This record gives sequence, C-alpha cells and structure tokens, in this order.
Amino acid sequence: MIKKFIDKLLGKPAGKSSPLGKRVEVQVAEHRIDPDLLDDRAVKVVQTLADAGFEAYIVGGAVRDLLLGMRPKDFDVATNATPEQVKSLFRRAFIIGRRFRIVHVVYGRGREHEVIEVSTFRALLGSESAEQVSGNEKTSKAELAGKSHVVDAEGRVLRDNVWGPQIEDAARRDFTVNAMYYDPQRQLVVDYHGGLGDARKKVLRIIGDAETRYREDPVRIIRAVRFAAKLGFELEPKTRKPIQSMADLLANVPASRLFDEMIKLLQTGHSLASLAQLKKLGLARGIFPILDAMLTPEGDLHEGQRGQFVRLAFEDTDRRVAEGRGVSPSFMLACMLWHEVSERWARLREAGEAPVPALSQAIDAVFDARIGDISGRGKLATDMREIWMMQPRFERRSGNGVYTLVEQARYRAGFDFLRLRADVGEIEPALADWWEDFALGSEEEREALLEQAREADRQRRPPKVHRLPRKDAAATAASATVDSGEGGEGAASAGPAKKRRRRRRPAGSKPAATPSAE
Repeated sequence: MIKKFIDKLLGKPAGKSSPLGKRVEVQVAEHRIDPDLLDDRAVKVVQTLADAGFEAYIVGGAVRDLLLGMRPKDFDVATNATPEQVKSLFRRAFIIGRRFRIVHVVYGRGREHEVIEVSTFRALLGSESAEQVSGNEKTSKAELAGKSHVVDAEGRVLRDNVWGPQIEDAARRDFTVNAMYYDPQRQLVVDYHGGLGDARKKVLRIIGDAETRYREDPVRIIRAVRFAAKLGFELEPKTRKPIQSMADLLANVPASRLFDEMIKLLQTGHSLASLAQLKKLGLARGIFPILDAMLTPEGDLHEGQRGQFVRLAFEDTDRRVAEGRGVSPSFMLACMLWHEVSERWARLREAGEAPVPALSQAIDAVFDARIGDISGRGKLATDMREIWMMQPRFERRSGNGVYTLVEQARYRAGFDFLRLRADVGEIEPALADWWEDFALGSEEEREALLEQAREADRQRRPPKVHRLPRKDAAATAASATVDSGEGGEGAASAGPAKKRRRRRRPAGSKPAATPSAE
C-alpha cells in the first residue's frame, strides 16, 4: 500500500515496476571477453578519464558485440564527467549535439582518423517531468533554447541533457543488450537489466514499457529492426507487439535522421535480412520513400531484372561489410533508385528529348520525389548523379572521351554500376567487358580496343544510299518530250524548243572562262 502511494506521488503508472535495475558485476571468468578485440584508443580514453578521478566504461553496442565474440565497428564510452570536463582532458575533443550533448575525441587525421564518442551518464526522467513544446526541433527552436529536458506533444524527447548516476543511465538506454558497461582495466562487465543473459539467448528486449519507450524516441522501432537483422535476435513479444501500431510516430522524426537510420539499416552487412525483418513487422512500406520506390506493395523485391539488380547490389554490399571493406551509401542508393530513374529517362526520350538532358531531368524528378531536401547534402547526391550520368557515356567508345571517362574519380563506381546492369541483362555484357579491358590495358591494347569499337560501329551502321540530285520539274518534262518525240508534225506542235539545262559545276572546281561573243 505504501509503495503504491509513493509510486502515485512519483507519477509512476499503477501495476508497473520501476525500470531501474539492479547492479550485477560480471567477472571475466563468466563474460569471457577477449581483450584482443578491444580498441587501444577507446581503452586510452577510459584510462585518461579514470586517471582524472572519473568513472568511465566502454558502453552499449560495443560491449554487446564483445560478449558475442565480434570485433565492434565503433567504441563508445560513458562517464560521470560532464562534456566540458571530458573536453578539457583531450587535445582534440569537440562537444557536439543539441538533443544529446556528447564529446567526440578524435585520433589521427584524414581517412585514418578515429572518433571515440564519449557521453555523460544521464538521469532517468519521465515525460511528466519534462517541459513540453507543441512543435519539433525546427519549429520550436526558440522554445528549446537553454532547456535541458523537453518533449513534444507526442512525448518524443527533443532534449535530454540532465546528468545522473549510472543506474539511471542504464535504465534510459533502449535494449537490455545495449545497456551494459565494460571496464577494460578491471575486465569487469556491469549489467543492470539481464543483458548478458538476453545476449546469450539471442533475445532483443526493450527496457521498461515498450509503448512509452517508442513514444520517447520512435527511431527505436527502426533500431529494433536493425539489431534483430544484424544479430539474428528474436524480438521479445512485449517489445514487438506495439511496433506496427506506433509506426505512425516515425512521421514526426526529422527526415535527415530517418534517412540516416535507413542507411545504417541497409549497411549493417545484413541488408536483405533487414528487408525481411521490415516486412515481418509490417514496416516495409510507408516509412522510407526510397524503399517505396524499390519494393512491391507487399514489401518484396520485384521479380525479374528489376528486383535482381537490387538484390545483387545488396549482396555485394553485405559481402564488402563482411570482408571489412568500405561501402558507399551513394552507390547503394543509386542502385535502389535506378529503375525509377531509368523509366523516367525512357519516357522523356520517347517524347523527343535528347538522351543526356533527358537523363538529367529524370534524376531531378526522382530526387524531388524520393529524397527531397536530403539531396542537398552535397556529396551524396553528387556521387549518385555522377554514377547515373556516366551510363550513356559508356555507350560512346571513340575519341578522347574514353580516356577522360576512365580518369574520373568516380569511374570505378560508375563501372561497377555498369557491370551490375550487364549481370542482369539490361545491357550487353560485352560492353562492360570492353570497358574493363580498356581501363586495365596498356596503350597498345587500348588502341586495339578502340579500333575494334570503330569496326563494330561501322558494321552496325546501315549502308549509305547514293541518290542523284533532284531534277527541275521543267527539265524533267523536256527530257521526256525529247526522248519520246520522233519529229514530224506532232513534235512541232508540242511548242517551242526547251532551253538546254545548264550542268551544275562540281563543288570546289574553278569556273570556266567566259566565251567571247561572235
């Protein structure tokens, strides 16, 4: 009775237990994390914070992957130091974010640089204790200024920058397998919500009430799909049940953030499994406009050439991720939207538009329809456009254009795209073979290939038909009269004799001398 009374005072729903868990320290003999899988720079960040007197742990997905015997792609650190305190301890550290203020500690430069993301333990605060605004991140900027904990009218968290103890930080994380902390110095895992057991059982379980957690951040729905596909985990029934009914909340998420989540979903190395998981949860259509362009109304890849093209692209992406090679979101998106671009391109050419301007217009139309202002992100849209605009250029294999094309920075992506088109039968495989041989060939081999292409063009051209110049109608009639006439009265009655038709001088010849008058 007393507990219920206290819960009521604290605004906790009746019949629902507190999401705060219980601290369990798991020793190395039980968790068996391999230290060789750790990132030296992440360990250095933890040690630097600990040496300064702060608590610090590797946290989240990195701990989950370590427990599963996988080398994490990214390492995040959680600490009780504030962002300003963290920044002061590192030479290259930057405070970023508004919704969540975090610190990026940067090591290295250029392509070899690495970012360790450091977050401060956050307090567990319900929506009833937050300030509320009627708009979103864009429409309520003035109201959000200077505030630490804010939600919108639907309960979605717009600001969450109130610091708290580790036990509360764990409770505000999304899934149990993502709410564990690892101290690399003591080789100790701290688990508040049974994440270790769920990881071993391959179960994805949300912390707290599922509806409340999805309302706080609808993107957790997409994260559930991603983790289930990537890890091969099953969603726990209470975690899965409200997903479809709450999917409409994703419409309130900024388009740029949703776009980023889609890219993550398809570049985990399990893109086809992610599509299957979306369909299973009823989310394949109506969430991402790009997927709407690519999938059938039932949420499947199309049959035949259209679907096979995307399938091969996804299989290639998954293979590259598995091999630890880089993947390009622009290439993947270009493959996903190619059929729609190609269809629009064909219609414009049929209407009389020249091929290259028609393709440019088709690209603009698809960007407007499927990507919107995300296309303004610069490099991503530019790379997609270059891949597409190269395709008609591959048809022309003469002159200096072939040399210019193979020297372009995006040539390899454009050629890989061409090869995919050949693999599904959209173009002749010989065209892709020719470009591969040309790109890799010596100067002599290239000259031979160009001559081969010229000869093939000559054979394809229809034979020229030589026609005599059209004769003047009057001259034609006179010729006919002369040819048919046999003299005599009939010929005389045909009228006066016609003037002799002057022969046309061949072009370029000099005029003859004018004869003198007699």
